[in-house]
Amino acid sequence: MTASPSASARAARADSPWIRRWNDGAASRLTLICLPHAGGSAGFYRPWAALMPPEAELLGIQYPGREDRLEEPEVADMGELVTAVADAVLPLLDRPYALFGHSMGSAVAWELAHELDRRGAPAPRRLFASGRAAPGTAVTGQLHRQDDDVLGAELGRLGGTSREVLDDPGLRAMILGTVRHDYRIIETYRPAPRPPLSCPIHVLTGSADPELGADRCRDRAGGWADLTTARTEVRVFPGDHFYLTPRRHEVVATVLRRMDPSLTTGARTWPSTP
Repeated sequence: MTASPSASARAARADSPWIRRWNDGAASRLTLICLPHAGGSAGFYRPWAALMPPEAELLGIQYPGREDRLEEPEVADMGELVTAVADAVLPLLDRPYALFGHSMGSAVAWELAHELDRRGAPAPRRLFASGRAAPGTAVTGQLHRQDDDVLGAELGRLGGTSREVLDDPGLRAMILGTVRHDYRIIETYRPAPRPPLSCPIHVLTGSADPELGADRCRDRAGGWADLTTARTEVRVFPGDHFYLTPRRHEVVATVLRRMDPSLTTGARTWPSTP
């Protein structure tokens, strides 16, 4: 067995515009890589850092065109996105890891697992797919072609974006621009036929999620059960598409238990946690 890299070496590897890390990972033996939803950012997962034990390192993926990457050009399509993310995370796969993706991020996570396998990287210990049916079965539309009022109404339907933000002209224009771009990626995405993964898939969703509610999860786990030769599990939480925010502690505890039953949530404070 090769020795784990030093904390400084690992930090250097993670010094990428695509990676956000909120602890030094010096004591970590597992890595959780989180992929955001359409219009989302790595900061969506930052509050999770306060709940992570020292044994698990949390890495958030930061897509370009938002937050501190606002001035950078956005990627053209799913293929370009996944290639760039794989380039960024490949040097960090020296320990067991899991992938977590919410909504659009679940499709990115699935594509990433296949891309890493194509490159000869180790498979994830588990793939967590949240709030979206499996690639190839998820219903897509043409919302990226609609006007701002229609797109704003969609964000209201899903929850997760405050009315105050949508009522502010400057914030509304910035958010809808990012959302429209990401919707174009996921709505024009057509997954290629691939063999199933070998890692377990854990499907999480909100009971009232209009994208993947409890009823649809009963149908082959929203299609995810057909995408792996390993076990598929489903966990339904009370809530809508963004059930993750009010149920943060339960979600993180579920993820940690599935990654390794010996892990428990931490108890550190995080001043900026909403």
